[in-house]
Amino acid sequence: MLSVVRFLEGLNPPQLAAVTESGGHVLVLAGAGSGKTRVLTTRIAWLMQQGRVGAAQILAVTFTNKAAREMIARIEAMLPIGTRAMWIGTFHGLCNRMLRAHYRDAQLPSTFQILDSQDQLSAIKRLLKTAGVDEVRCPPREVQMFINGAKEAGLRARDLASEGSRDRLWVELFDAYDRQCQREGAVDFAELLLRSYELLARNEPLRLHYQQRFRHILIDEFQDTNVLQYRWLKLLAGPESTLFAVGDDDQSIYRFRGANVGNMADFEREFAASRVIKLEQNYRSFGHILDAANCLIRHNTQRLGKNLWTGAGQGERAVLFEADSDGLEASWVVEQARELIDSGARPSDVAVLYRSNAQSRILEHALFIAGLPYRVYGGLRFFERAEVKNALAYLRLTNNPYDDASFVRAVNFPPRGIGARTLEQLQDAAAAGRCSLYAAIGSIQGRTVATLAPFAQLIEELRTAAAEQTLPDLVALAIQQSGLAAHYRQERDGQERVQNLEELVNAATGFAQEEAFGGAPAAAAVRREGEQEQVEPLAAFLAHASLEAGDNQAGQGQDALQLMTVHSAKGLEFEAVFITGLEEGLFPHDNSLSEGGGLEEERRLMYVAITRARRRLFLSLAQSRLLHGQTRYGIRSRFLEELPAESVRWLAPRRSRTPAALSAWAMPPPAATSAAGGDTGHHGLRVGQLVRHSKFGDGVVLRLQGAGADARAQIQFSSAGTKELLLSVAKLEAA
Repeated sequence: MLSVVRFLEGLNPPQLAAVTESGGHVLVLAGAGSGKTRVLTTRIAWLMQQGRVGAAQILAVTFTNKAAREMIARIEAMLPIGTRAMWIGTFHGLCNRMLRAHYRDAQLPSTFQILDSQDQLSAIKRLLKTAGVDEVRCPPREVQMFINGAKEAGLRARDLASEGSRDRLWVELFDAYDRQCQREGAVDFAELLLRSYELLARNEPLRLHYQQRFRHILIDEFQDTNVLQYRWLKLLAGPESTLFAVGDDDQSIYRFRGANVGNMADFEREFAASRVIKLEQNYRSFGHILDAANCLIRHNTQRLGKNLWTGAGQGERAVLFEADSDGLEASWVVEQARELIDSGARPSDVAVLYRSNAQSRILEHALFIAGLPYRVYGGLRFFERAEVKNALAYLRLTNNPYDDASFVRAVNFPPRGIGARTLEQLQDAAAAGRCSLYAAIGSIQGRTVATLAPFAQLIEELRTAAAEQTLPDLVALAIQQSGLAAHYRQERDGQERVQNLEELVNAATGFAQEEAFGGAPAAAAVRREGEQEQVEPLAAFLAHASLEAGDNQAGQGQDALQLMTVHSAKGLEFEAVFITGLEEGLFPHDNSLSEGGGLEEERRLMYVAITRARRRLFLSLAQSRLLHGQTRYGIRSRFLEELPAESVRWLAPRRSRTPAALSAWAMPPPAATSAAGGDTGHHGLRVGQLVRHSKFGDGVVLRLQGAGADARAQIQFSSAGTKELLLSVAKLEAA
């Protein structure tokens, strides 16, 4: 066992105080880049090393599978014992584990399936069709949001007050959806948590069991918890339990997902936290970046309060550029990014952030024209790809043939001549018999059954194989026997899809090894070392696939410039960060101005964006922008006025917050400096200046090179694109 000194060496005083606190419940306010993951994992290792708790008495919950894996890896690096007996995972993952162990008490089948977002949407569409409800009247996605919002608030259909015909109908659809899921043995993501909460709330012996078991409950990203998640945690916290909550109220940006930043203040009050520890030393960013973030966030009134600082020095000031249009803004971003890469920065260490997805098109176009590699962060993950989801549908039917969502996806893909009319007859038979689509096949007569029988036989063959073959072998068999591999091989561009199907077999192999299933058949009940509950490899793998697909955190991409929304950037960091579109109505967004607390959340979002940068921070805005097919004239974001003047270097003269398209572009004084910090030279130009050419029209200076007769300027013209001109010949005029 490692010594206490080894565990604690290198921790700063607040980190050390948090790790070794033994007086009761603790709230840790962990600022951006302050080492919160190290504190959490070292806390668990310290508790174990001190003999204060056994591995089975620890529950640690976070929000992404990536964070959970990182936590497990760090703990295992510090402790000679394994982490299997600990409950470490996401809210959804831990609730799935609890429901699998107590499926009878939860009134679920042992093989219950997890619906990801798309599967849930498909189930709602089937429900609307069966109920004869027009999708125009009840859009499926809105019904989905209504159901999930209610569940995340801990409400069932019976709990909702129905006022007006629309509300009554939606509540009835909610109730019908719940009954449909119960009949099919399926749960969506929101249901995982709600069903687990209800299980603990109504089953006192089970609740007491877990309260006595989990003596130390640690919660990461506590600011992102919603109402139901907090209530779930309170049910698990017994009289002898200690809660250790780590979060940053200044980074609470997921209210649209139900996150309740007020949980932090509620926790401090309701649990009478013995200590509130602030982690304010930042190990990521230089001083000017942190000064900008601190000065901005102080304008929020509803916060617990902290002030980030660093011992790494002030670094470079943030650079702010105001462009005449979004096209010129994009060109400036691309040019600055090119200079960073030319000077040695890795493309993947440069991120371009925007508030709205609609802003990405012009940036992507500029990058494409410039030939710079880029990636839109947050593309389809492996388990979300169509070919992988098709294969998983066959595996889900193998595990549970009564899963109608998977049945509908798989029954005629690859095409088997099973048309819409056949499915309608089958759905009518299922509705009449109050059974699943698969079970209704036996009640179909005539030619219809002849088209469905081979599919039913295929599923039965896979179910037989599941009782004999290992998980990887079963996955490979399903891919081949279903015809998916052959189908994609015949497609013109199907090779990549075939490779993804092959990778699914590799994923099953790795999962079986990691979960210690050995050579057990896919449908066999396995009791793994250190665990009380039994689990079937196939059911566990399908749950893993659904949870991974629902994870909002994207994986590492290729070495290319990273484009993403500010929300997607949460939890990431980069050497250089561009924050674009800093105009009123865009950032802060229009919608926030009419919502209570909306502006403060937008400011927290800006705070998150700033604190993603390690060394360089670039800010930009456009006087005019093409959004949704219309030209929009911008007003500078109020956030720019809230930044400290000494930490921001403007490439354009500072003006008051007036409509940008109407304000005059003032010429700089003769002593103004260029973007590189040197004198403007005898040509009198500077980067960011508006100029006019007799042939090409108006443009903006992107780069200045050379001196004297060799002086050249790269200029982005509104109509002629980017040109490099020799200044002694071009005869440019100030616009």
